[in-house]
Amino acid sequence: MGRGLQIRIHGVAGQPTLVYLPGLHGDWHLTQGFRDALGGRVRWVEFTYPGDGNVSLEDQGMAIADQLEGAGIRDGWILGESFGSQIAWRFLRRSVEQGTFTVRGLFLVGGFVRYPWRLGVRLARPIVRHLPGWILGITLRVYLLGIRGMGRRSPQVRRSLEDFIERRLEPSDRAALLHRLDLILGSDPRDIARATRVPVWSLMGFWDPIVPWIPVRRWLRRECPGWRGDRVIWGADHAPLVSAPERSAEVILGWMEEGRAHRAGSAEGLRR
Repeated sequence: MGRGLQIRIHGVAGQPTLVYLPGLHGDWHLTQGFRDALGGRVRWVEFTYPGDGNVSLEDQGMAIADQLEGAGIRDGWILGESFGSQIAWRFLRRSVEQGTFTVRGLFLVGGFVRYPWRLGVRLARPIVRHLPGWILGITLRVYLLGIRGMGRRSPQVRRSLEDFIERRLEPSDRAALLHRLDLILGSDPRDIARATRVPVWSLMGFWDPIVPWIPVRRWLRRECPGWRGDRVIWGADHAPLVSAPERSAEVILGWMEEGRAHRAGSAEGLRR
């Protein structure tokens, strides 16, 4: 039996709320450094996706909305990281249509609308399915050791990264990962993005071999009415929250401040 959707809340109700929807890995273990860099200036709400392989993007968006409502959280900012951007678009549409959550703004971190290199997803599937666990573990450790400044991170960050590696080696995690790749192949939220008037920003790492950010940026600038801007962090990779947490926190907090000027009309969200 896979794990169900899980929520954790850090901070108090009086702070601006930032809701984190993780990437393909599906949990919060990579964000400790970024959360530390936020310095307690937001109420940080993070999710771990269900561990089974049967949940649609729409169902996940609905379940996240229900969890937030159950926690009494009715407005805030959404941070969709990579795969999490696909859930974020569905959550945004549901929130606007049902009025249960006011989205102040959407941050796409390594995110996208329709994935621009679908052949890459198809090529990744057999690798994910057949890669031996010991090779995966070594690969993840080498990647994390190669991140600049990782050796100076706090014990809490290093412990969270160890938990991240252990979780990736669970058999059920691989099945969930394959399911998320299939969800990306079947996902096309361009109609949602074209109707979105909620402020949208994109944060990308320059060295990103996973999501080619140039076509993503071009499409959002041309097609998304809510688009407000983007930032490329030169020294970061596909996961700038991990490889450049302090810089990423500075950018996101700056956009949150900027977004307050766009609150009027944000409850409308989508074109009628």
